[in-house]
Amino acid sequence: MTTIEDPQTYAIIGAALTVHQELGPGFLENVYHEALAIELEQRAIPFKHEVELSIFYRGRPLNTTYRTDFICFDVIIVELKALPAISRREKAQVLNYLKAANFRRGLLINFGSTSLEHARLVNNWQTSA
Repeated sequence: MTTIEDPQTYAIIGAALTVHQELGPGFLENVYHEALAIELEQRAIPFKHEVELSIFYRGRPLNTTYRTDFICFDVIIVELKALPAISRREKAQVLNYLKAANFRRGLLINFGSTSLEHARLVNNWQTSA
């Protein structure tokens, strides 16, 4: 599925591009969190900020939880970074969030480079709800 076939992901990336064009690289990650929340709100993109995700083992919740930056449209995990470049480690983090939430789609967005970087990730381990 490309972003053209996925208008929700396309809309989130568009909001992130606007934030990056306005602020550029170099700020701390929290600055981008606040700015993206404003941009998502202005574009009427539904979101929740800093959502706690439970992790289960053999049907039992663990004490350890994850906290994702955003959940948009109630189905897309969005993780923000402000790094020189994104690596497999950051992608693995988003994939783990997708597994914990049992979501199919995720976006990793990096504001730290000269051009906005984004990676669309898909959870192939999704179980039926």
